[in-house]
Amino acid sequence: MFFLIVGLYFLLACFAAWLFLFPTGRDVFTAVLAGFGARLGQKFSQIENQTKNKSGSLFNSFQSVLVSFWRWIFSHYWLVLGCFVLLGLPPLLAVLLGSRNSLDGFDTPMRNVNVQIADLLKGELLVAPLPLPPAVFATQEVLFERPMLVSASRNWELLNADFTQRLLMTFKLMKDKYGYDMAIIEGYRSPERQNMLAEMGTHVTNAKAFQSYHQYGLAADCAFFRDGKLVISEKDPWAMKGYELFGEVAESMGLTWGGRWKMMDFGHTELRKPEVLKK
Repeated sequence: MFFLIVGLYFLLACFAAWLFLFPTGRDVFTAVLAGFGARLGQKFSQIENQTKNKSGSLFNSFQSVLVSFWRWIFSHYWLVLGCFVLLGLPPLLAVLLGSRNSLDGFDTPMRNVNVQIADLLKGELLVAPLPLPPAVFATQEVLFERPMLVSASRNWELLNADFTQRLLMTFKLMKDKYGYDMAIIEGYRSPERQNMLAEMGTHVTNAKAFQSYHQYGLAADCAFFRDGKLVISEKDPWAMKGYELFGEVAESMGLTWGGRWKMMDFGHTELRKPEVLKK
């Protein structure tokens, strides 16, 4: 749609330049209008002759007004054309210069960042926790929820530094304030893995390679760690309550929480950067 509008604007600009800069162009355009006006006038005359005896005075008056109106437009066509240009350019420029909306389902309104937390981010540099044993991510309960989780990357060093600090602060507040130990279950995701997950269906992800913040180290999927086990399923009331708190804390850090999407992803959070995905 955007390119169509640009193309129409380009054609309109070329046509206007042709009329104003080349006398021959104006002559051709005038001749075309004159021919069209003559044909239309003949048509009106034929209609008038055919219906002269059948039409009442009201119809004749209307027809006369219509013919007069057309003749006025034809004699002042430059004025009419100028009015169309003046009326059409502002909305056209507004469309061309306006910002584009993001795809439905990805557009989440940005929420205000807590001022105190923002100050903490400036002054405190948190360190990523030690990685959990691989066996934690290979239990039957975990594989039932996330079959491809074993091969996922949980390397904090592959994540964006700003996103890392915001997520670590979220983990810290979840632990200190609510008693939830949290773990990252997938961070950076390669384009190949993204496409592989997309092929599994929209119940897994509806984003292909480079359509997800995972490819830029700006997103992570998280879960809870309780009694030496990873808890992912929101069917666990304790975990569901934790996801709600996780969403509130993450949003207070300026992150986007997947729990508010149409296809809800409670453990997902990301740091939106408009220049990355052009959103």
